[in-house]
Amino acid sequence: MRLIPLFLLMFIPALIMAAPFETIAQNTPAIDKILIHKSARKMYLSSGDKIAKEYDIALGFEPLGAKEEQGDGKTPEGLYKISGRNAKSRYHKSLRVNYPAQKDLENARAKGIKDPGGDIMIHGLPNGMGAIGRAHLLKDWTLGCIAVTSDEIDEIWDLVPIGTTVEIRP
Repeated sequence: MRLIPLFLLMFIPALIMAAPFETIAQNTPAIDKILIHKSARKMYLSSGDKIAKEYDIALGFEPLGAKEEQGDGKTPEGLYKISGRNAKSRYHKSLRVNYPAQKDLENARAKGIKDPGGDIMIHGLPNGMGAIGRAHLLKDWTLGCIAVTSDEIDEIWDLVPIGTTVEIRP
């Protein structure tokens, strides 16, 4: 009979330690959209019609124009969704953007392009290179992805659920 109360007592410290994390989550706005302005090199996380967070970003090494094919170094433009997460990415965490969407595939076919590319992510810095920090913003360097610092992707990772709308504007 005394084992049950002692057994339950073992979980009280864990419950107390978990309380601050629940409070933080409740105070964080529910992010429902990511807006990326390529020309301004800015990314905004919004909740409803309010901007909750703003980040400076680096883009693909050929940032002008929308991505059309594998290897063009361009970041896509249009409406997408966050379709996955990878905590063990080659870059410090990554959120998958569902490029190519149907319209991208149709556009590629119409232009005779066989491979419109893929693996577009919002990610941190390459693993082991987090010390570069904001210096990564000096030049667009990705293969078409959207890059932030490793600390920033940690924050974004916690705020952005799978299914979040991503709008990428020129």
